[in-house]
Amino acid sequence: MAYNRDKVVSRTDITEHIYNEEFDLDSNVIDVYISYLRNKIDKDREIQLIHTVRGAGYILTDSHHSSRKKD
Repeated sequence: MAYNRDKVVSRTDITEHIYNEEFDLDSNVIDVYISYLRNKIDKDREIQLIHTVRGAGYILTDSHHSSRKKD
């Protein structure tokens, strides 16, 4: 996500970048690790950096985020 700052990154894109083989796309592994990252990065921040874009994926940005489509 850091390489794609301010762009929506899908769960599938993250999975394909991490795993070089087929992976169960119904798994919640990505969601769990995003939660871990949020706990480490956003825990004491007034402005959150990691945002969920419903139906699209995640975005790393320091601005307030509403619903933004994947580029």
